[in-house]
Amino acid sequence: MQSIRDGYGRAESLAAAVVSLMLLGAAMGIAVAAVGEIITPHHMPAPFTLIVIAIVVLVKEVLFRGVLRVADETGSTAVKADAWHHRSDAITSAAAFVGISIALRGGPGWEAADDWASLVAAVVIALNGLRLLRPAIQDLMDRMPERSVIDQIEISAKSVDGVRAIEKVRVRRLGIEYYVDLHVQADPALSLRDAHILSGKVKGAIRAAVPRVVGVLIHMEPYEQD
Repeated sequence: MQSIRDGYGRAESLAAAVVSLMLLGAAMGIAVAAVGEIITPHHMPAPFTLIVIAIVVLVKEVLFRGVLRVADETGSTAVKADAWHHRSDAITSAAAFVGISIALRGGPGWEAADDWASLVAAVVIALNGLRLLRPAIQDLMDRMPERSVIDQIEISAKSVDGVRAIEKVRVRRLGIEYYVDLHVQADPALSLRDAHILSGKVKGAIRAAVPRVVGVLIHMEPYEQD
């Protein structure tokens, strides 16, 4: 986590964007190759390739599920993008399995079935690449996190005894961490020392409710009922 606080927090989102672009590039390459094979007549695929492809699909799907579980636990967009990189390999291989099976069953004239299946897989991979690229770009642009995170922060801040109201809540994501900036209104008669203690309690409550919050900047203001 220290590297994030040293100024490299954008590396997480940048890595996710790079992997997403790699998926888009792979989809384009698969599509070009598939179209080329469709246009150019070729031999019927060998039956033994189905066994190899089935093993590849199984291994890649297991890797996808394992890496995706880590991504969900850490909230990492880069790890999630890497997980979908494994899924893209599984999709491509599964499409090839279906296409080759159709070609072998159909016989002469169906040689290009696996190439058409690869073309469909390329479209699916491209759509997944775009789906992953969007949140990566949003993080690079300092987007606010999902509403549920903001609600947790607001509820935890308001729950602290002595807090009369809160406003101007701003949350930004850096890597897998959140940074919060908010205004807390309290009794105008509070001393500077008591206001400082109250702000510390608010920080603690927020970080307890949302552990991924590592920085909280609080502006103390006097509460005015009107």
